[in-house]
Amino acid sequence: MQELQLIFTAEEAADNDFIQQKAAIALNIPQKDISHIQIIKKSIDARGKYPLVLLKLGVFVGEKPEYKYENEFHYANVSGKEKVVIVGGGPAGLFAALKLIEKNLCPIVLERGKDIHERKKDIALLNRNEALDENSNYCFGEGGAGTFSDGKLFSRSKKRGNTQRILEIFHFHGAQNEILYEAHPHIGTDKLPQIVENIRKTIVDCGGEVIFNAKVVDLLINNAKIEGVKIENGEVFHSKAVILATGHSARDIYELLDNKQIKLQAKGFAVGVRVEHPQELIDDIQYSHRKNRFLPAASYNLVNQVDNRGVYSFCMCPGGIIVPSATQQKQVVVNGMSSSKRNSPFANAGIVVEILPEDLTDYQQFGELSGLHFQQDLETLAFANNGGRLQTAPAQRLDDFVRGKLSADLPECSYLPNIISSPMHFWLPQIVGKRLQNGFKLFDKKMKGFITSEAVILGVETRTSSPIRILRDSETLQHVQIEGLFPCGEGSGYSGGITSSAIDGERAAEAAARLL
Repeated sequence: MQELQLIFTAEEAADNDFIQQKAAIALNIPQKDISHIQIIKKSIDARGKYPLVLLKLGVFVGEKPEYKYENEFHYANVSGKEKVVIVGGGPAGLFAALKLIEKNLCPIVLERGKDIHERKKDIALLNRNEALDENSNYCFGEGGAGTFSDGKLFSRSKKRGNTQRILEIFHFHGAQNEILYEAHPHIGTDKLPQIVENIRKTIVDCGGEVIFNAKVVDLLINNAKIEGVKIENGEVFHSKAVILATGHSARDIYELLDNKQIKLQAKGFAVGVRVEHPQELIDDIQYSHRKNRFLPAASYNLVNQVDNRGVYSFCMCPGGIIVPSATQQKQVVVNGMSSSKRNSPFANAGIVVEILPEDLTDYQQFGELSGLHFQQDLETLAFANNGGRLQTAPAQRLDDFVRGKLSADLPECSYLPNIISSPMHFWLPQIVGKRLQNGFKLFDKKMKGFITSEAVILGVETRTSSPIRILRDSETLQHVQIEGLFPCGEGSGYSGGITSSAIDGERAAEAAARLL
């Protein structure tokens, strides 16, 4: 295989024969000698007059290759081996389980929510604004929060671990080839559920267990050592190692740890709103009115400093929809997602404001849980301004929000439970609302036309990351007080997103194996 980096127009990049012609010219060989071309990396550069597609290619001459993973992973039967309890069936928990199998240990995954198929039914009720199951929703259930809210696999962190290995494991379990070479890999919420189910099948086929409706309510600790966990129905699971992979929305776990005086630390996080534009408008801005059928739905990444705090876009979903992500009654939370085709007529993103512990002077009585209570109050405030209907979201036209004006009506929106006009500029806390207004003005200078009456903001976006860190030793990855307790993933405060959480789960499993 010979590697090439070539630049194409969008139309050329969609033509396999043209790619082969250009590769042959670059290598100075006859086109007929090329037996296979493999895309190693693909990205789009829309900064110039015309959008360009950058391809890194592996060109094979005289033979057709079989794809070989860069990493090795072997799943043998671990029935009867020492058991390790994993609390949470999201990416950190599932990848921890797979790694334990590789380490010849038997994983027992306890998931508070339901399996994929039952979870789908609860999400359908939520989207119809009929019911919220506090343990089965967009945040809780098999696969965790990422399963039904997008499946982005891009990670900015290059130092946490082997991201390619994570992508290959997803591919091994059914993900599309594109995730192995796209610059911003994305599985899509339409495909991720089946992949998650395939991962569960691997765990179970190898002798591990995945138990649903198993909400952990207590940690069994003796002489500063973990001995197991107890779930809501009273059943106890014993283990000398417990991997805590509960995600950033499992607030009851933080409260449990705090009540047991297990060390936590307040950390920075971000809250704000979700903004939605017509996708065509974002395409026009990003592609300079040169969008064509060969180009994907355009995305954006925006960041500015406003009053010494970051205001930035988060979880941008081109061709996506907005979804209800609350986990408690009488609270409203919004998030975004998109399918693998990203073919919705809308584009949405969280626009959020950085919040530091010192900003929350009115919450100091809650100690290290101050950010948690601030989040909850903001979500309750959103419910108080939604007309009192379950997951109806308060909303405002973007230009009205920036000007501080109530919207007389609202544009069409992808959010299924419904939206209601609300003066969000009035009731959002000053440390959030004012910074958002100024942030949007700065974004409009970077993307002219971003502020428009065609765009709408929905409240509130609060689940960007954990406001709490569960303190652990940097070398052993065990909690600083409790031997055998391994906090990991988004809920631990040490990772964010599917890929970095999966890496953190693997690291926790390796650490547990070393201990045992």
